[in-house]
Amino acid sequence: MKRKPPDSPFEAQRKAAQRAALNALRRARRSADKAGVSLSEWEGEFLDSVSERVKTHGRAFGDPEKGAPGQALSSMQGRKLKEIAAKAKGEEPKRRWGKKRD
Repeated sequence: MKRKPPDSPFEAQRKAAQRAALNALRRARRSADKAGVSLSEWEGEFLDSVSERVKTHGRAFGDPEKGAPGQALSSMQGRKLKEIAAKAKGEEPKRRWGKKRD
């Protein structure tokens, strides 16, 4: 039985990033369902569309300037995914900009 030659390091890194993104999307959805937290219509649609694009194209964004090479999610998509996961865990959302005002 012949083995196929190993993928290039870049290709292996890209596939690993794709698997990690899909696992993070599944984890966020499962934790929200398990905790009984209802996601907004936008959040549910976001998780579905991003996972579909990652499965189909290997990444969820078209513009290479919006994310690092070899990554499956753009920086803002990653940020929104973290916010959804925090909401599912019941954590208070973190402030986006600046320091907390007294």
